[in-house]
Amino acid sequence: MKPEDLKSLVTVAMPYGKYKGRLIADLPGAYLAWYARKGFPQGQLGTLLTLALELDHNGLKGLLDPLRTGRFPAR
Repeated sequence: MKPEDLKSLVTVAMPYGKYKGRLIADLPGAYLAWYARKGFPQGQLGTLLTLALELDHNGLKGLLDPLRTGRFPAR
């Protein structure tokens, strides 16, 4: 995973299928789990779907909120 993959989750839309047009970060966990069983596609899309599943499965989708708004907490 590259750091820019996190930003891609909130900017790249699913290019095909039942959820075509929906942001990768907004895909339902059940759909991501189904894809994991079926086999993720190769390339960048597969990387993003895998990352989205990990965030969903571990309850970490909230970490993407600052990337959606462009507002980052002060250090």
